[in-house]
Amino acid sequence: MSGNDFVVVANRLPVDLTTADDGTEKWIASPGGLVTALTPVLSAHQGCWVGWPGVADAAPEPFRTDDGVLLHPVSLTSDDFERFYEGFSNATLWPLYHDLIVTPTYSRSWWQAYRDVNHRFAVEVDRVAAHGATVWVQDYQLQLVPGILRQMRPDLTIGFFLHIPFPSPDLFRQLPWREEIVRGLLGADVIGFHLKANADNFLQLVRSVSGVSGGHTGLPDSFEVTGHASVREITAHVTSSDGRSVGVAAYPISIDPTDLVEVDKAHVAKLREQLGADTTLLLGVDRLDYTKGILQRLNALEELLADGALAPEDVTFVQIATPSRERIEHYQRTRSAVEEAVGRINGRFATLGHPVVHYLHQSLPKPELQAYYAAADVMVVTPFKDGMNLVAKEYVATHGDGSGAMVLSEFAGAAAELNQAYLCNPFDMESAKQAIVQAVQGLKRTPEVTAERMRAMHAQVIEHDVDLWAQAFLDSLKKAQ
Repeated sequence: MSGNDFVVVANRLPVDLTTADDGTEKWIASPGGLVTALTPVLSAHQGCWVGWPGVADAAPEPFRTDDGVLLHPVSLTSDDFERFYEGFSNATLWPLYHDLIVTPTYSRSWWQAYRDVNHRFAVEVDRVAAHGATVWVQDYQLQLVPGILRQMRPDLTIGFFLHIPFPSPDLFRQLPWREEIVRGLLGADVIGFHLKANADNFLQLVRSVSGVSGGHTGLPDSFEVTGHASVREITAHVTSSDGRSVGVAAYPISIDPTDLVEVDKAHVAKLREQLGADTTLLLGVDRLDYTKGILQRLNALEELLADGALAPEDVTFVQIATPSRERIEHYQRTRSAVEEAVGRINGRFATLGHPVVHYLHQSLPKPELQAYYAAADVMVVTPFKDGMNLVAKEYVATHGDGSGAMVLSEFAGAAAELNQAYLCNPFDMESAKQAIVQAVQGLKRTPEVTAERMRAMHAQVIEHDVDLWAQAFLDSLKKAQ
């Protein structure tokens, strides 16, 4: 298979394998902003998506989606999944890039698997990419792919985008294979991050890590920022060891708000009735990940109830926790602690027929999730560290009428744009408690001010959607050709 002028490379294909009751299998489109953003681009450019199909040891033939996008599977064994994905990607890089919330594991065996799988992805891209094609590599699992591809196919224009934070140089230098990772990234023509701070960290790292660059250009002490505050470009470049100029820029990712603007009002009303029409409904929606601060927000709620700042009969908290990486020990511990806290809070404060906390450890269909967004009075988003957090933007998109309020961690990337939220420091229990109380009281005591804050955030999200994010990055990549 060859001749594709535009190729997206990601750890996962944009489809999930489902099995019907009669045993037949079918590929269905995965939800998610990245899929929504890139599918039209791929369709328009005779495009191809290279990725793992999500099933270990599966090797399906390439196939096309209903939109005409060619999906080119990369096969991973069960051992690859354990060492490359669960191991190096999510027990080494993930905690390192999230500021050591848990301690990373540095395993030479995992590193070998990471190199091998990245090489395998690069080989598959080489097979499908036309001469002079544009290749866009996605995220932390594939940081070596740009460098490998550059050696294999110097004719390609290569972009890389990191969807999680990039750590400070002092933290990154812990990684035993730091030079190899940086060299891999510098194989790209443009490297994109969510925030200027992430790009700054990378640029400082390139200065300090030996053996990765043949010189630097355009690296002033403070970087000029051009364009709208929500579509930033840092005018900085580094020179790779082979003499190429590599652009480094910030492009905050966003959502497709189209399906979130209109809601099923009857469904929302029914949900409110079930959860307590007269109570203040607080909502958390997260992957069950230790970076998301789920336990801490539950502890904050418990203290507020114990202090009398919130009355149990006046509030209902719904926590939707999507299962995530359940074989990894830190995730198992997180789930156990969260579920223990839910039981403890309800044991202390619930009354017959009115649990204070409703907990769902499951994935919900998009329409159902949208109903929860619309029904919630207060969205609570309190990650210790997050590249962006699209849940925050999805909630805001659902409240174009100015209803609702949002408690938002200052360490979520979204806080740079959604600064009308009630910001808090999730490491500080008093800060989190204060933000929750301010949001609840703001809805009752200063509804006009609270509505104005929500409408300002809604306008920001609607104007700066995922299409703008994708186009901004691709425009930069086109200039690099």
